[in-house]
Amino acid sequence: MSRVQLALRVADLEASIAFYSTLFDTTPAKRRPGYANFAIAEPPLKLVLLEGRAGEDTRMDHLGVEVETTDLVTDAHHRLAEAGVLTRPEDNTTCCYAVQDKVWVTGPGREPWEVYTVKSDARPDLEGHAEEPGAAVDGTCCTTNDEAMRLTVSPPGR
Repeated sequence: MSRVQLALRVADLEASIAFYSTLFDTTPAKRRPGYANFAIAEPPLKLVLLEGRAGEDTRMDHLGVEVETTDLVTDAHHRLAEAGVLTRPEDNTTCCYAVQDKVWVTGPGREPWEVYTVKSDARPDLEGHAEEPGAAVDGTCCTTNDEAMRLTVSPPGR
């Protein structure tokens, strides 16, 4: 099953978790310091909340398509590269507390998209912790580098 991902950068993570838990009538599938995600069955959606700066409005961080296997990521990479879309693959990268294979592209409005698969969980010991002393919270998780996206063309045979 594939599903669309919406990643939001939010100022108040706890309030956002409470709101989206109510809106979608579910609890987070994963909860880590500065991070939560919801695996929503209906409508099929992966909602990711990334902690931003206090006082800032919520903004779209990036979009994605979660697929079941690395082969499907590779297929998307081939298809997009062959169509002339600039791609930036990442293999075995740790992002959003998961080990992932992915390929990044940028839409015409400079919106970042990733096609990705989750290979394994990372830091399950932090599940449910809002704050963990000494835990590194990488605010750049799951972001693209605009300059790298403009300059990187990955051939389909990655």
